[in-house]
Amino acid sequence: MELVGSPLTATYAHPRSTPTNFLPAISTMASSYKNRFPYYPLPQSFSLPWMPSTYYKAAAINPTLAPFSRSSLGLTPSKMLNFVSNRTTLFSQYTPDDWYRSNQTNYKESETSRRNAECLRADTSRMIQDKYQQTKKTQVESTKNLGGRVNDIEFWKSELCHELDEMIGETNALTDVKKRLERALAETEAPLQVARECLLHREKRMGIDLVHDDVEKQLFTEVDVIKSCQERMQHCLDKAKDQLVCNRAAQHELEKDLANKQAAQRIDDKCHHLRNTSDGIGYYRGVERVDATISVPESWAKFTDNNILRSQSERAASAKLRDNMENLVVVTANEMWHQFNEVNVAFTNRIAETADAKGKTQAHLAKTLQEIFQVEMNIEAIRKAIRDKGPPLKVAQTRLDERTRRPNVELCRDTAQLRLIDEVYELDEMIQSLQQRLRDAEDTLQVLVRAKSVLEHDLAVKANSLFIDQEKCMGMRKTFPSTARLLGYV
Repeated sequence: MELVGSPLTATYAHPRSTPTNFLPAISTMASSYKNRFPYYPLPQSFSLPWMPSTYYKAAAINPTLAPFSRSSLGLTPSKMLNFVSNRTTLFSQYTPDDWYRSNQTNYKESETSRRNAECLRADTSRMIQDKYQQTKKTQVESTKNLGGRVNDIEFWKSELCHELDEMIGETNALTDVKKRLERALAETEAPLQVARECLLHREKRMGIDLVHDDVEKQLFTEVDVIKSCQERMQHCLDKAKDQLVCNRAAQHELEKDLANKQAAQRIDDKCHHLRNTSDGIGYYRGVERVDATISVPESWAKFTDNNILRSQSERAASAKLRDNMENLVVVTANEMWHQFNEVNVAFTNRIAETADAKGKTQAHLAKTLQEIFQVEMNIEAIRKAIRDKGPPLKVAQTRLDERTRRPNVELCRDTAQLRLIDEVYELDEMIQSLQQRLRDAEDTLQVLVRAKSVLEHDLAVKANSLFIDQEKCMGMRKTFPSTARLLGYV
């Protein structure tokens, strides 16, 4: 059997089965001190607080609630323990002096409490009156501060309204100028297309007329000028769009600030007119501990002032940009008109030069045709002359051939024989010289025919160039936009 009072760890190390009936926990109530159950004191070596394992080890006898008897407990007289009082063992009793001193102390405390209560009542009356006056004064000051706050809000509201009207007017003006610039930019597409079509048509020139002349240079310059104007206009439009975004952002901040101030003014005006007898007042516990403020009067005024300054800055930038846009429309219109006139002058000069060259080509062609006719007549004369030399040559050669049939010594190399031989040689030489002249004449005729072909081709080229420059290009350039359209007014 385990010893009573063994350590708690020993109990955990060697657990025992729980008894069927066990003692309840000791209570601190007065009823728990009644000697209803036998009590076995702890050894003197243990001190408070008691160890739970020790208590439960001692209570393992399993007592019952029946009357204490030897038969009910199942104990013999030799096994009964002597009863020891719990009060005399653990606690000390009070003495009569302690009881008397306690009563006197209670009486003195009661008298002191009554005196303090009387002083408190007098102080409370004075404090109630003071607090009433202080409350009334504080409420008056709060009402005055609310009135001043409403006036401040009204001032900043008027400033915001004025700046908002100015910003709306500037935004509308910038929008109108932007639309004008967009219309002017759209009008530049037609002149650019005309210039490009002129260059495309002039690529259809033929031969030597496909020259990089002054007209083509001026057309390229016109395309560059129009593109430059378009780029500047587009860049200005992009800046205008960005500026409109900034204007609307500043306007939005003004409107938002104005709406907040209107709401704050309604709330503060309502608070300013609240009285102790007003409807709708009530308790809101802990509201004074809730600090939802995010600004102080200085930062509050600075915020609105910054919004107004930002709006003024954006408005000044918008006005400057608007002036630049109006100047740009005028400058670009003048530049395009000037280059348009330069191209037209170049076209006029080139058309005059081409027409003059065409006239000269026609004159040369006429002379060449006349010369071809003369050469052809000359060739026919040479051919006739060659044909005319045929019969005399035949006669001379026939005589020589006949004289070869003379007999014997009659084959004499006489004067007639020599003359016939010379005649044949002379006629042969004449025919050869005439044939050479015929070849020369035919070569000359070929040269003239080639020259005629070149002149005819050149004449066709000049006619094509005149048609392109005079009919197609100058016909399209009659539709150049007016100044009002280039300025974006139409």
